[in-house]
Amino acid sequence: MPDDTWAALADAFVDDAYATVKGRVRTYVLHQQLLAHLPTAPAAVLDVGGGAAHQSLPLARLGHEVTVLDPSPAMLARARQRIGAEPESVQGRVRLLEGPGEQADVLTGGRLFDAVLCHGVLMYLPDPAPMVAALCRCVAPGGVLSLMALNGRTLAVRPALERRWSEALAAFDAGSEIGVLGTETRADTVEGLSGLLRDGGLEAEAWYGVWLFADWLDLPLDTTDVEAVAEVELRAASRDPYRQLSRVFHLVARRAA
Repeated sequence: MPDDTWAALADAFVDDAYATVKGRVRTYVLHQQLLAHLPTAPAAVLDVGGGAAHQSLPLARLGHEVTVLDPSPAMLARARQRIGAEPESVQGRVRLLEGPGEQADVLTGGRLFDAVLCHGVLMYLPDPAPMVAALCRCVAPGGVLSLMALNGRTLAVRPALERRWSEALAAFDAGSEIGVLGTETRADTVEGLSGLLRDGGLEAEAWYGVWLFADWLDLPLDTTDVEAVAEVELRAASRDPYRQLSRVFHLVARRAA
C-alpha cells in the first residue's frame, strides 16, 4: 500500500483548518450554494477527496445518501469518528471508501450519482484533467458536479497583504503557491475547468466565490460573530466583482438529463 501522505496533516486539517472562522465559513457557504443545485432528498451523493466528511455529513443529515471516497486512511478515520457521533439514522446514510479519486468510477462499481463533490482537491494535483474526467464519468444524467478550486487570478493578494512584495509581484504570473498547510497548491480558472467539464459531457451551470473577506483577515473564533461573517461571504460569493476576487471558487456543472 502507498504511504498515506495526508496522515501527518490530518489533525491540522480537521482540528485546526476546519475549526477556524475561515473553515466554518467555507463549509456554510459551500453548503448553501450546493442546496441551490441538488435535487430533493434522498439523492445519491459522492464526495471525492471528502476527508473527514465536513461537506457531505450535513447532506446526510438532510436525508441524502452519501459516499465519501478518500485516498487517506487517516482522513477516513477522522470521518468515521465524526460520523460515529451522529444519530444512527444519519450514520446509516454514509458510506466510506478508500482509494484515489482518479479511479472513482471503478471504485464505486460504475454507479452513477445525482451529485459528485470534489472540494479542495484539484489544487493538490499536478494536472486536474484525469481527476475531472473520472468525476464526470460518475455523474448521472441530470446530475451535478461540484468543484472547489484555488483561484488562479488572485494569487498576488495574500503575499501583498502580508507585505511580501517581491512574492506578490511574482504571483501575477504564477500558477501555484504554498498554501496554509505548507504544501504546494496549484491554481485553476473557471474557464479552464469549464473546458475540462465540457470534454466530460457536462456544462457549467454556475460559479461562485467562497472566501473573500474571511481569507484575508485574522478572525479569532472566540470573539467573532461567525454567522454574520458567513452571511456577508455568502452574499459576496454570487456577485461581481466580489466573487472574482475570492480566494477559491466553486464551479457547478450539470449533465443533460
